[in-house]
Amino acid sequence: MTMHPITRRQLVAAGLLAVATQPLAALANGAWPSKPVRFIVPFPAGGPVDTTARAASLKLSEIWKTPTVIDNRAGAGGVVGAQAAAREAPDGHALFMGAIHHAVNPTLMGNLPYDIEKDFAPISFAAMFPVFIVAHAEVPANDLKELIALARRSGSDLSYGSSGNGGGTHLAGELFNMEAGTKLQHVPYKGSAPAMNDLLGGQVQLMFSDAPTVLPHVKGGRVKVLAVASRERSAMLPDVPTAAEAGLAGYEAYSWAALFAPAKTPQTVLDKITTDFNTAFNDPVVRQRLLDAGAQAAPGTQQEMRQFLRAEIDKWAQVIKTAGITAG
Repeated sequence: MTMHPITRRQLVAAGLLAVATQPLAALANGAWPSKPVRFIVPFPAGGPVDTTARAASLKLSEIWKTPTVIDNRAGAGGVVGAQAAAREAPDGHALFMGAIHHAVNPTLMGNLPYDIEKDFAPISFAAMFPVFIVAHAEVPANDLKELIALARRSGSDLSYGSSGNGGGTHLAGELFNMEAGTKLQHVPYKGSAPAMNDLLGGQVQLMFSDAPTVLPHVKGGRVKVLAVASRERSAMLPDVPTAAEAGLAGYEAYSWAALFAPAKTPQTVLDKITTDFNTAFNDPVVRQRLLDAGAQAAPGTQQEMRQFLRAEIDKWAQVIKTAGITAG
C-alpha cells in the first residue's frame, strides 16, 4: 500500500478540527462549563435587566466554580445585543439576558437580524418588574375605579408620561386604554426620570411606572399609587391592590427579564443551566438583592418560558396594532 506524506496544510487543518471539536467533546463528557461563562446583556450597565444578570452571574459563578462575565451590548432597543448573542457558539458559554423588548420588537420594528424564537433556546424566566399605576397627588381619584370614571368623563384631558415611545410603560398605558375604555393621552420622555419629574410637577397626571422610579416619591405623598398591574401584589408595596382587585380584571402589564441560550445548544447543557439558574434565583440573598433593585425573582422551566414568550409576542402585537404605535 502506498503511503502519502501528510502536507503542512493537512496538519494545520487537522489541528483546527481538533480545536473546534474540543468544546463538543467536553460537552459530550459532561465537562461543562469548561471556561468562563458570559452573560450578554443588551442594555447599559445599571438598568434592571443588567442588575438581574449580575445577580444571577454572581451566584452561578459560585455554583459552577468558574468565572462569569457581564457583556453589555446596548443599542437599538435590545437589537444589538440580541443579534450578537444569536451568533455565539451554541455551547452554553455565552448566554443572553433577554427582556420584554424582545417580545415587542418583532411587531414594533420588523425585519430584525435575528428571530427571538428560532435563534434562541429559552432557559428560564428570570425576574418580573412590576408596573404601578401612579397619579399626581392632586388628581381627584383615590382608587382605580375612581380614576377610570374620571378618565371616561374627561375624555382625552388626562395624560400619562412614559419612558419613551414604544417602551414598556407606553404599552402599559395603551393596554390600559383598551381594557378600561379610556382615552388617556401619551406623552413620551427620554427615560423614566424626566417623566416622573413632570408627573411631580403636574405637567402630566399619570404614569405607568416601574418600582425604582416611583418608590422614592411614595412616602413623601407627592404621588398616589392606585394599583399594581401584575397578577399578584408586589412585595415592594404590599398594601397596593392589583388592578384586578381594584376593579380592572384582566389587566396585566409588567416588564421582565429572561435567560436564553443560542439555538442548538445541547439539551443536557440547557437542563443543567436551568436547574442551576433556578437554584440561584431561589437563594434568599439573590431574591433580596433583586427586590432592592425593584425586581421580583420568578424562575421557571424552559417550556413555561417558551409559552410565555409566544403569549407576550401575541399580546403586545395586538396592542401595538390597535393603538397604531410606531418605533421612534
